[in-house]
Amino acid sequence: MRPPVLVCPDSFKGTLRATEVAAGIGRGLERAGLVPPVLLPVADGGEGTLEVLVTTLGGQTLGARATDPLGRPLRAGFALLEDGGTAIVEVAEASGLHRVAEHERDAWAASSRGTGELIVAAVDAGAAVILVAAGGSATTDGGAGAIAAIEAAGGLRGARLVVLCDVRTPFERAAEVFGPQKGADPALVRRLTRRLTDLAATLPRDPRGVAMTGAAGGLAGGLCAACGAVLEPGAPFVLGELGFDTRLRAARALVVGEGRLDATTLQGKIAGEAATRARQAGVPCHAIVGQNALDALGRRILDLQVVLEAGTRDELEAAGERLGGMPERREA
Repeated sequence: MRPPVLVCPDSFKGTLRATEVAAGIGRGLERAGLVPPVLLPVADGGEGTLEVLVTTLGGQTLGARATDPLGRPLRAGFALLEDGGTAIVEVAEASGLHRVAEHERDAWAASSRGTGELIVAAVDAGAAVILVAAGGSATTDGGAGAIAAIEAAGGLRGARLVVLCDVRTPFERAAEVFGPQKGADPALVRRLTRRLTDLAATLPRDPRGVAMTGAAGGLAGGLCAACGAVLEPGAPFVLGELGFDTRLRAARALVVGEGRLDATTLQGKIAGEAATRARQAGVPCHAIVGQNALDALGRRILDLQVVLEAGTRDELEAAGERLGGMPERREA
């Protein structure tokens, strides 16, 4: 029997979860007559990281009381992996931009306190290591709200934080780079930057000038400086936890996916990381994406054999079937 195809898509943000994308592509490949593929949905340390790790590694999702970016109470989730000693907290779960309606967005008032409350809940649940997936936040407070919540609860009590970062932006540029998408105009971006500068001066360590400290509106840098958090690039970390390299070596081909394939894919996004590893391992790699905006040079860099566009479940299934039916020299 021929080896299976390995299907490793990220989510199509705002439309389809990574698990849904993987399932659609997988159905199409099977419909084309291929052996059932190995489905390994992935995430880059931002939104969706909790789901893909729990789906593959096992564990349970728990709920806790927290506050949204504007201080309103909510019930939010975090997860304990199967060993019980490792928890996953997604910043977007309590402090996400999706928690605030567009007309309510207030980049100055938005607080990361809810993320700190979920971290405390994970500590209370017995976690020794807490993975904080930093992405999709509504906040630019440098983690001040989260730090305050953790300190009010008596600290981490021996638990260790690992912040998974989906960007390399340093702390001092968090407002400039991400503030506009959170509702900040140029004047407010300048105010937010000054506030981050003032915060940096009060922290035990200065997070400025360090890659990844600007993730989640500077929360990564704040947790690193105040709580000793370790910062990790999200994509390599997640691939390592999922055993991607071992699965890749056993695969006939790799299919990656994301909402938009473009130049940023080459800058640490998980589709680019996975494709690069496939090229290094000599495994053919294909992409099924919501939108293809990658130029020919970028495609050659990643050595993508076939790139197809699909934006709905039905289109994903059709693209998987089309890919599975292509000639051997280019097929999945």
